[in-house]
Amino acid sequence: MNVSENNKIRLGIARCLLGEKVRYDGAHKLDRYLRDVLGPYVEWVPVCPEMECGMGVPREAVRLVGEIESPRLLGRNSGEDWTERMQEWGRKKLALLEKENLCGYIFKHGSPSNAMGRMKVFHEDGRIFYSGTGIWARMVMDHFPDLPCEDDGRLHDNGIRENFINRIFTFKRWRDNVSESFSAAKLVDFHTRHKMLIMAHNEAVYRRMGKLVASAGSADPVAISGEYSALLFKALIYRPTVKKHVNVLTHALGHFKKDISADEKQEMIELIDRFHKQLIPLIVPITMLNHYVRKYDKEYLQQQFYLNPYPAELMLRNHV
Repeated sequence: MNVSENNKIRLGIARCLLGEKVRYDGAHKLDRYLRDVLGPYVEWVPVCPEMECGMGVPREAVRLVGEIESPRLLGRNSGEDWTERMQEWGRKKLALLEKENLCGYIFKHGSPSNAMGRMKVFHEDGRIFYSGTGIWARMVMDHFPDLPCEDDGRLHDNGIRENFINRIFTFKRWRDNVSESFSAAKLVDFHTRHKMLIMAHNEAVYRRMGKLVASAGSADPVAISGEYSALLFKALIYRPTVKKHVNVLTHALGHFKKDISADEKQEMIELIDRFHKQLIPLIVPITMLNHYVRKYDKEYLQQQFYLNPYPAELMLRNHV
């Protein structure tokens, strides 16, 4: 699938993950999946907080010291305090990032500036906590609360990777949907196309969203857009499970009850059952469903992003 430059997803990323030698020791942490596999669909917005706030390369390593919720960023040997300098730079950087139309951000696991979580914090009484958040990562997540964020360590998990990439593509579609004049008709169209995808994440939130969309015609467009987007990204935080996928696949199969033969129906039921037992990956029943969608010209299902949420070349459903 080719993606035009204008339609690429803009993602913030720790600069070292793209192979740039900006680490404290002059090294990099190139992630080949991000650069080579996801990269063709993305326009990266690389950031290195340490470099950009004036630390330079090479530099003294830093660590988080103090309270979990508000640690200081200190030089490991000298104790030099970089907290205010990074935060001052960070506030200016956030203002610039507001103009970048980011659809997600990938942080660097284990970095005192970039870690989303699970970062060492050295308490002054000698205790070590392992639940800290990097200074810059916290600023980004607080400033952009709906923005899909992950770190390179967590993205090694196939389920987390699939969910994150699903979220950033959905975020892009939502942003494109509301970038111009928003209307109740646009909201209904967007929701209709994403019904099955949302259902696979969180059915309770999906039902709330349905009630909200039903009232779109008489509600203030700005208010309903904000409320809908908050629910959308709340739903997508929940990872789909095998059970949720089985529910959606079975629901989709119901659209063919007047079309497919008994043998075709049985074949699809068997594939769903094998997926349920985790004998085959999700891509197998999804591929068969897409075949039936084309064969029987099911317009409603053709519109469902659940069946094709992102480029097939990413092969994410081959592993979940």
